Amino acid sequence: MANHDPISDMLTRIRNASEKRHDTTKIPASRMTRSIAKVLQQEGFISEISEQGEGVRTELVLALKYSGKHRLPTIRSMQRVSKPGLRIYKNTRGLPKVLGGLGVAIISTSKGVMSDRDARREGVGGEVLCYVY
Repeated sequence: MANHDPISDMLTRIRNASEKRHDTTKIPASRMTRSIAKVLQQEGFISEISEQGEGVRTELVLALKYSGKHRLPTIRSMQRVSKPGLRIYKNTRGLPKVLGGLGVAIISTSKGVMSDRDARREGVGGEVLCYVY
């Protein structure tokens, strides 16, 4: 069955795996999911990204991070902002700060997918894909 919103699917898989305290989760690989995973790794939400399979069946394996004795997930919440039915675009000045700068907004810009801090530094706006904190 075709997946009409792969970003939403990715966020749901990560959210479910972290709630159940899984060490890894598998996500169908695409250029967009690779770049979102790279941003999550740069921001410290996941520890490792690897690929498994070949061709169309390639999957990303994300190693999730936990903290403390009780293994609390590093990712507390993930929210999809821009959806296929309603795209949300922001310019440089309109880029959101998630939890006053403690969280990350992932932005798809003309210079690639990046965090809100990087987009502000580069001086570009774009489509707000999701909030992570």
